[in-house]
Amino acid sequence: MAKELEGFNFEQRHGKARVRVGRVWRSKDGCRHFMVEWNVNISLLSNCVAAYVRDDNSDIVATDTMKNSVYVKAKECSEQLSAEEFAILLGKHFTSFYPQVFTAIVKIVEKPWERISVNGQPHEHGFKLGSEKHTTEAIVQKSGVLQLTSGVEGLSLLKTTQSGFEGFIRDKYTALPETRERMLATEVTASWRYSYESVSSIPQKSLYLNEQYLNVKKALVDAFFGPPERGVYSASVQSTLLQMAKAVLGRFSDISSVKLKMPNIHFLPVNISSKDHGSIVKFDDDVYLPTDEPHGSIEASLSRFWSKM
Repeated sequence: MAKELEGFNFEQRHGKARVRVGRVWRSKDGCRHFMVEWNVNISLLSNCVAAYVRDDNSDIVATDTMKNSVYVKAKECSEQLSAEEFAILLGKHFTSFYPQVFTAIVKIVEKPWERISVNGQPHEHGFKLGSEKHTTEAIVQKSGVLQLTSGVEGLSLLKTTQSGFEGFIRDKYTALPETRERMLATEVTASWRYSYESVSSIPQKSLYLNEQYLNVKKALVDAFFGPPERGVYSASVQSTLLQMAKAVLGRFSDISSVKLKMPNIHFLPVNISSKDHGSIVKFDDDVYLPTDEPHGSIEASLSRFWSKM
């Protein structure tokens, strides 16, 4: 919210970034452990203009206090909860505990620790680091109004066939050949906005938003690959991106919009020839040069008509 200050519009916020916290929960018998590692970023919109104009810090919530609040609230969570739930919990805390704070923006990136299996049996307290990261952002207002976004970063997907690229603009700068047979690889960054408009409207089912995160991720992956026996043809990264977005909105009624960023990570066909010996290596859809620089960059969003995205 902008304020008029000495003839100017003035907006400000402050917060604490990269607050790293690990939380372990234990089953009732104490045998099985559950854990998360979160990187928390907090930004508060508050009435503390006096600190800027009068050297009066009496309305400032110290950023060190924000950091300590993360650890205290993590300790107070005696039951497992999702990154989304923790972000909302922190947002509610800052907007209710401090009169001058009217909006809290809490972003969390969850590191992908996964339970390991030994001899085919899930380990009770052993974990390994996975790949893609779970992200969330909760914007909580003092009134209880909520904007909740979840997402995934670093979701690497690749298929060795059922992909092509034809019919694009050709001019004097074009060297790329058309093909109906290529590898398709990308590293998906996706985010989706939930339609919940208040903290109280979120389903109270335990770990519901964790379950939704896994289900949305599965919908994205399934749309990318298609059926396991035959797959699905991709005419372009753009076409596949749209099918992935439509799969999410078609399956989850409580999601109002989805945004996808999908770089085209290239696997270039290798052909090596020699003047003396002719063809040394001839490409036959089997030998590639993997490279991610430079790469194509494709992104788009899809939202329902009534979405506020």
